[in-house]
Amino acid sequence: MENIKKIIHIDMDAFFAAVEIRDNPEYRGKPLIVGGPPNSRGVVSTCSYEARKYGIHSAMPAFEAYRLCPHSIFVPGRYQVYAEVSLQIRQIFYEYTDLVEPVSIDEAYLDVTENKKNIPSATQIAKEIKQKIYDNTKLTASAGVSYNKFLAKIASEMDKPDGLVVITPNKAGEVLENLPIGKFHGIGKASEKKMIRLGIRTGKDLKERSLGELIKHFGKVGSFYYNIVRGIDDRKVTVNRIRKSLGHERTFAKDIDNVEEMIEILKKLVEKISSKMIEKKFKAKTLTLKIKYSNFDVVSRSKTLNEVFDKEEILFVMARKLLLETLGPKCKVRLLGLSVSNLVWENDERNNQQLLSFFRETELAVGDVE
Repeated sequence: MENIKKIIHIDMDAFFAAVEIRDNPEYRGKPLIVGGPPNSRGVVSTCSYEARKYGIHSAMPAFEAYRLCPHSIFVPGRYQVYAEVSLQIRQIFYEYTDLVEPVSIDEAYLDVTENKKNIPSATQIAKEIKQKIYDNTKLTASAGVSYNKFLAKIASEMDKPDGLVVITPNKAGEVLENLPIGKFHGIGKASEKKMIRLGIRTGKDLKERSLGELIKHFGKVGSFYYNIVRGIDDRKVTVNRIRKSLGHERTFAKDIDNVEEMIEILKKLVEKISSKMIEKKFKAKTLTLKIKYSNFDVVSRSKTLNEVFDKEEILFVMARKLLLETLGPKCKVRLLGLSVSNLVWENDERNNQQLLSFFRETELAVGDVE
């Protein structure tokens, strides 16, 4: 194959928990949960592999994690520390290539087709990066190597923790055909359930379905499914991904049903968002309200304006209106959140240093829990 890309996906292993274990050796080998305390309404941010054996996973309510494993160790997150370690790791990436696309605080894609060290083997680069991460941070990472982003991501998840998997063009078909449908990156829980109802349980089953059939059942995303099971993914590694939204949310210690109290909480969320928008010199066109009810049902409602906004007064009027239009009668609420999207930057040149600073400050600023 001509012009074949060499893409690496690096994914830190149980990142937050791993940092805590590194800094507190007494936690090693024990079920560790980073997030809210067990008697709170918080959630699990990350947990150690020992905790995962009990069925605990990120975003699970802390009290549920405690029920599954009462002898777990619960620790609050030190997000500034995690952000600093993340930047340390990213500097290692830049030793090899400037084509780095951070996906989150603990994972990134690298295009090493052409690299600063002129190393012909992407596998060799992945090995070196993994070793340097360990030498510099005493943390392990899993790496996936392939000819596109989708397959590199799949590969990095195949041998965790501390794994390195390479999917060559010759191996891709076999790997994808044998993969359970739930392991396909980009196929969510709802789509997985629908596929199983349709008799699609593996990549092989998915590959047997025509493009027309997949579009009929799944709409536009059907063409994405049709391509990925064939190992087709033309997305480029994008440098300096522009943040597409910013939000804050509050999880309550006790469910609330007082509308005036909810409005006061929205006012505080609006203050945080507006001040950040003005400070970082960007505006938005869309505001989204998120409500999680006491039964864990989640509802989101959005409002898009023709004009951009950043002022507290406009945000508050929109947020209040969305709440009153969305909230059911006598509803008890456990979480409220607001986010802005369709961002428009004042300086369209988007100075790289300002952007990096913005990412550092906001990657974790999505609520009281991560």
